[in-house]
Amino acid sequence: MEKCPGQERLTPEWSLELVNHSPSGFEWGYGGSGPAQLALALLLDYTGDEAVALDHYQVFKTEIVSQLDCAGSDGRWRLTASEIDAVLHETPDEPVAPTI
Repeated sequence: MEKCPGQERLTPEWSLELVNHSPSGFEWGYGGSGPAQLALALLLDYTGDEAVALDHYQVFKTEIVSQLDCAGSDGRWRLTASEIDAVLHETPDEPVAPTI
């Protein structure tokens, strides 16, 4: 990931302390271990809350990180707070009670 002007570079160290999916670094655009590490690191950075990040990073990987590509004219992708919040605030469907 390249550093954008005025922004810090995201590093995997904090996320690796919690779950070691990909010590070789971040990746995106598919559903593997590099994207899992990136998803966890992004949520840790965004929320600052380890429990929240651990609870949501696999869904975040599937719904957001696996869909990222660098097809833009500058070869970068961007995430907005509203995109991150949308995944964090999703509520799982309530189980349907069996009918007898």
